[in-house]
Formats: sequence, structure tokens, C-alpha cells
Amino acid sequence: MISITCGSSWYWQVNSAFHPPPKSTKMWASQFIFILLSLFATGAFAISNRDTKFVAAVYEHVFIAAENKSVVLSKQDAVAIVMRNMDIYESQMEKAKQKNASIIVFPEYGLTGFSYTRKSFKPFLEDIPDPTKIAWNPCQNPQTNHSTPILYRLSCLAKRYDMYVVVNMGDIKPCLTKTDQYCPTDGRYQYNTNIAFDNRGKLVARYHKQHPFMVEMEVINVPRFPEYISFDTPFGKIGTFICFDVLFYDPAVTLVNKHEIDHVVFPTAWFDVLPLFSAIGFHGSWARGMQVNFLAANTHVPPYLNTGSGIYSPNGVKSYYRSLSENGSLSIATLSKKPRDNLQNTSTGNTEKFKEVKNNEDSFYSDLFGDVFLFRELKESEGRLDVCYNKSEVCCGLSYKMKTKRADEMYALGVFDGLHTKEGQYYLRICTLIKCHGLDRKTCGQRTYNARTIFESFTLKSQLNTRYVFPQVVADGVSLLPGQWEHDRPVTYLKSKHQLSQSLLTAALFGRVYELDVNKSVPSSGAHMINNVILICILVLLGSFESSNIYVIYYFRSFEQFEKEFIYK
Repeated sequence: MISITCGSSWYWQVNSAFHPPPKSTKMWASQFIFILLSLFATGAFAISNRDTKFVAAVYEHVFIAAENKSVVLSKQDAVAIVMRNMDIYESQMEKAKQKNASIIVFPEYGLTGFSYTRKSFKPFLEDIPDPTKIAWNPCQNPQTNHSTPILYRLSCLAKRYDMYVVVNMGDIKPCLTKTDQYCPTDGRYQYNTNIAFDNRGKLVARYHKQHPFMVEMEVINVPRFPEYISFDTPFGKIGTFICFDVLFYDPAVTLVNKHEIDHVVFPTAWFDVLPLFSAIGFHGSWARGMQVNFLAANTHVPPYLNTGSGIYSPNGVKSYYRSLSENGSLSIATLSKKPRDNLQNTSTGNTEKFKEVKNNEDSFYSDLFGDVFLFRELKESEGRLDVCYNKSEVCCGLSYKMKTKRADEMYALGVFDGLHTKEGQYYLRICTLIKCHGLDRKTCGQRTYNARTIFESFTLKSQLNTRYVFPQVVADGVSLLPGQWEHDRPVTYLKSKHQLSQSLLTAALFGRVYELDVNKSVPSSGAHMINNVILICILVLLGSFESSNIYVIYYFRSFEQFEKEFIYK
């Protein structure tokens, strides 16, 4: 008799097979062969599934921070704050382990909160070694002087729950101004840092953020050269970068293109900027455009619209969370270990060329987050529109059918080709179908969160002349529509598969032309010298406004300061 662990029914069948009725030998033999074949098939399927899939988790975290960010705490008090956040991390790791997660990702500044000064941030930092130079498992080999309690506990948690752990924290590196020409005047480098531990607690990755902005520049430094950090796992090769790094060629695009990355782990502190920069919309579009799995873990600060975490694949979102409630959330999904091997291009491709389009009285200009888009209003319940940006060859086309043309809502087809300069400088080519904020054409491009118009069908096509196009569709209430739309590869268009289940806010083909970006030097001689026009995600950016307005941007240390200082004149 053989004991089988596949369930009591299988046990009974196999047990009976080895003790057949004496007069049914032939029947027993055929049943036995069938049972063995079934067992082999079931086992092969399970093994095959284990070989091709894995479970991932990301956690959107409501961080605990110091009450007064300008006060310099003792090391003991700073670590105590970190440990309170880590208590929450541990509870989420336990939940993720129950779902068989192999990796979990936590957000940018999740252990500390943000808005500290350079001095007040220092007690939260630890000296993190380079794992490419030193093999170290903090849990097994803690520092003799106990100088890294944060790394020690993280390592032990990874080991205890037998999973890869990706965390964002601060790294500190002492330096001497006499011998290091780039050393900051206070004698130390401070870095916004991602770290990763394997499932045994070994430190396997350390990445320093490349693109900080404004007040964060007064707190952290950047590496002299972009870092391309990846690590191998049983479920694929993983790369990592932080928040607004995602919008630039280095390190993000280079990491995927030249280092054969399967998955990106992405701690972030991202504030929604509608219509084109919602966290869930943009991060999902990057996974599609770059053909990688993208694990985005965001901090959760609803008053700043700081929400939106998800697990995204090249074929669409697998799990996501966006909420203005008070609570964070754990998102879990099953992913392919080799995402590019499972791509299905169900579209036929966009081979139609745009003919010369003459913009007429139906065309109008309006500001969308500092960029002057050329729009055409959707005046009818169905139709076809084309629009080209001034005299450029950048064109967009739309065919659509609404279920009902509502009198209280306006939609427009927009195109842009130019250098974005509002809060940073990077070259964009964009086609978008958007819901306008109101019925005045000047509101097209302003933020809006709700819609009531249902589209029975639409196809948005583009002629952007760039290989880097990121497609997104965002629906009413800033939500996603998994499985309801598709695009070709390389991306030139997106279209609905059927009538949308929710009203449409935005559909966009977001093109980046990296070679036309303004060249930026990245000084490394201290936090104050970083280019002050690069955007970081821990900045509150709430939308687009009329081009005649003066847009004043601050990095807020409190919600009261946000209400007081986010001024438009």
C-alpha cells in the first residue's frame, strides 16, 4: 500500500488499486494505469506551474514619523520610530507568507516618513555596505558594536519568513573634505537607498537614488554616476530604482534594456498628478511599454493624494490598491518568471499613415500640466478625429462611440510634441483622450477624478516617432480596467476590446524621446548642487492649470503648510 498526499480520494483510489477484487484483474489494470497517468499529469502541471510562476507582494504603508521633522533625535529615538514601522512590516510579511509570497516590496521612506532636514534625517541612517564587494548576512553576522539594528532586524525577518525583502531606507557614508573633492561640507554622504535581502537574510542589493528634487536635495546626495543594480533570484532577475527615476533613461531604461531584467521592484512616494501621472496609470503603462513585471509599493498619505500601489505585468495589472481611506493595504499576485515569454499580441498593428491634417476651428489649445496641448473636442456621440501638433509629424487619431453623449461632460483628443519644462525638463510626445474638468475648453487638461460617460468602443492611434511609448487607460474614480483594452507592440495604438464597464477619465499613449532631453550634469559635491528642475515624487503636484497662472511649487513639511503655500496667482 502507498500513501498519497494529494487528498483522501486519491488515497482511496490508489489503496484500492493495490487490493483489487480477485475477479476484475483487467478492469483493475486499466484503472491503475489511468490513475498513474492522472497522477503524473497532475504532478507535471504542479511542477510546471512552480517552474514558471511565483507570488509577489507589495505593501502600501501609512508610515509613522517624528512629530517635529526639524528636531534632531537621538539615535535611540530614531531607531525606535523605525522599529514601530517595522512592526507593521512584519505583520504584512506574515500575511504575505500565508499566501506563499516569494518577495515583498515596501515603499520609499516607509520606515521613517519624509520631510526631514539633512541634520534631522541623520539619526535614521545606517552605513550599508556594497553587497557586490562584501558578502554579508546581518542576521547571522551582526555588527559587533550593534551599529546597524535596522539592517539586522530586516535580515532576520527575511530569514524568518523565507522570502526576498525589498526596503527603502537611508545610507550614510563618512568622508573627508581634505581628501575627497566631492565630500559635502558636513563630512558625510546621505543617500536615499533601496536594499534587498534574499530569503536567508543575505544582503543582495543596494541602490542609491539618482533623481531627487528640491528640498530632498538638501537632505540627500546622489551617486556620481547612475547605478544599475540587479540581483538574481529563483524566479528571475530583478532590477530596482526609486520613484521619479522611472521617468528618465538612466538608470531605468538602461537597466531593462542592457541588463536583461525580468522584474522591477519600485519603492515610491508618488503623488497623483492627473490626468497623465496617476500612480496606478503610469506605473502600469511602464510595465506594458518596457515589457517587464513592475512591483510598485507606495506610501499612503491621502491628504496629499499619495496613494496607488500595484503589481503590473506587460499584459496588464494583476493587483492594485488606490484609496483615500486612512488605511494602507497589501497587494498580492501571481506572476510569470519570464514575462516576455508570455506576451500575446492580439492586435494587428497600426500600419495606417496619417495624411496631412489641417487643424480647423474645432481645434484649440489648452494647458495640461504646463504643456500646451492641441485639442479637438468630441462633439458627437460617435465619430473619427485626427489632430497633428502644429507643423510637426506627431499626429493622433481617434475613432469612438459613446453609449450616450452627455450634455454635462466634455471629452477631447489631445496631442503634444515638445520639451516639458514645468517642474523638470524632459521631452514628451503624447496622444491622449481625456475628460475635461468642465464644459469650458480651457478646463481640458485640468485634473478631474470622476466621469459618467460610457464608451462602447474607442481606438486611439498615434504617430509619435519614438520606440518608447507607454499606454494607459484610467477610469472613473482613478481606477483601472484590467482585460478591457489592448495595444500593439511596439506600441502605436490602444483600443477597447468591448464596451467599457466604467466611465473613462483618460486614455493615453505617453511617448518619451530621451535623446531630445536637455543634457543635465549630475554634480556629486553635495546635496545642494543637484539640478533644481528634476522632479521627485515626494513633491505634491496636484494637477494642471491655465498657462497664464504662475505655478508655485513647495515641498511641504505639514498638511497645514500645504494648504497655506500651494498658491496660484
